[in-house]
Formats: sequence, structure tokens, C-alpha cells
Amino acid sequence: MIDPLSEIIALLRPRTVLAKGISGAGRWGVRYTDFGQPSFCTVIEGSCRLTVDGHDAITLEAGDFVLLPATPGFTMSGFEPATPQRIDPKRLPSPAGDVRHGRRGGRPDVRLLGGYFVFESPDAGLLVSLLPTLVHVRGVERLSTLVRFVGEESRERRSGRDLILSRLVEVLLIEALRSTQGEQAGPGLLCGLSDARLAAAIRQMHGNPARSWTVAQLAKEAALSRSAFFDRFTRAVGLPPMEYLLGWRMAVAKDLLRREDLGLAVVAERVGYSSASTFSTAFSRYVGQPPGRYARAEAA
Repeated sequence: MIDPLSEIIALLRPRTVLAKGISGAGRWGVRYTDFGQPSFCTVIEGSCRLTVDGHDAITLEAGDFVLLPATPGFTMSGFEPATPQRIDPKRLPSPAGDVRHGRRGGRPDVRLLGGYFVFESPDAGLLVSLLPTLVHVRGVERLSTLVRFVGEESRERRSGRDLILSRLVEVLLIEALRSTQGEQAGPGLLCGLSDARLAAAIRQMHGNPARSWTVAQLAKEAALSRSAFFDRFTRAVGLPPMEYLLGWRMAVAKDLLRREDLGLAVVAERVGYSSASTFSTAFSRYVGQPPGRYARAEAA
């Protein structure tokens, strides 16, 4: 069975992982400006407060896991009033060792293991837009274990480190995202996949992008009327069905153009276009440049 979530994670190509210990004690607070790259953390012990731009403040407790697929601005602090220290992660180099906030000596009030990585795909913006802006999971031991593995591998310089880290982060992403179900995830792919009827149509789009799908055909796969399917899909995923399908076809086309020495007609056929010229027109309109130029630029 086609798994759309796994396909999207594979196309995002997470790489370049960094993880470190973070702790805080007494009066402390940090305000991070927008980073744009994915970041994560798990709470090892204690608790703290996290406020992500656009979301209500949440209390993080031991065993909690947080994933920010695009890391907007956020504030993390203890529970005593404090003026947050402003940090711009795009300008300041990442600390080499563990990070301590607030009082330096004594036992910390909270200990976390956090880090970030990079999506190598040039389609990251499109694909990340299908994911929740904030994933907060409580009490899933598998996630805490995976983050510990990432931390251990990140600190050590053993052979095969980068490959292991990239695979661990892929598993971490899938585990975190599938732990967020239904409306809790907000509009996006996860919300769509949690609806059994919509999931049937989404799997068909991913499994056979070459087919000339219509809204009526996809509605039939979902066992819904055309209008009910269109409205339900748009509310759940945040995009109309054919707009989602176009985005997926273009993501697949870009991947084929980057990775394989295929003729334009073959790529066009694989993503549902009857001719190379029709595909070239659609690709140029969507991407902003012809597919041939895109392929040459990626090769260079």
C-alpha cells in the first residue's frame, strides 16, 4: 500500500543533524527568531514553558516531544518572570557543547535534548506546508528513545555517522507525525490521512500520479459525492484536491528531473501529462522555469 507520509518524508531528504543538551534553572528565558529549518526537542526531566508564534503557550513536561517542521519564532522559559534573551539562530553559530540558561550552578529545573536538521529538497517549502507547524506529543517513549539515539550519534564521530543520523531523523519524523492525529494536526496531509475516506483518495493520487484524475473520480475512490468530497478535502488538507494533486505531480517531476536521466516525454507521462509540451507549459507555470533548464541547474 502506498504511504503518502513516507513518500513526502523521503522527498524532503532530511540531512545535516545536530543535537545537544539544553537546561535551565531559576529565572531564565530565550526568544529565538524565525529559523526556517526543522527543529525538535524532548524533555528529559523537569518542566518549562514554550510559546510558538501563532500558538498558545504550552507547558512541557518530562517525556514530552516537540517538532517544529519550519521553526517559526518561539520563546522558551522557566516559570519565574524573566526578560527573554534574544537569539537569532541564522546569525549566531550553534554552540559546540551543551547549553545552560539562567542560574549556572546547582541542579537545573529542566533538562532537554534538542537539535535541528536540514531538508535538502528544493521543494521543502511546498512539502512542509502540508505538515503541522507545531507537533507536541506527550508520553510516547519511542520518540524520547529516538531523540536519545540522535543525540548519542550526533556527539560521536564514528564511521557511517551521517547516514545513520539521516535515517534516524526520517524515522523520528514519521513517528512524530503519525502520533498527531485528526483535527489535532490542523489542516494538512495528516488531517487528510486521518479521515479514512479522504485517505483512500490521497493514496490513489500518490500511487498513480500518471492517471488523468478528475474530482469526480477521486470522489468515487472516497465513496463521497463530488461536492461533499471537494469541501471535505479542502477543509482537511487546506488545498482543493486538484491543487494538491498538481503540487504532488510537480514534486515527483522535480525529483525525476534531478535524479534520473530521463527524456522529457517519459517524465511527462509519469506525472500525468499526455505530451512533453503540455508538461513543459505546466511545469514552467508552476516552477517558474522550463523543466530542461531546471534539470541542468540541478545537475550543475
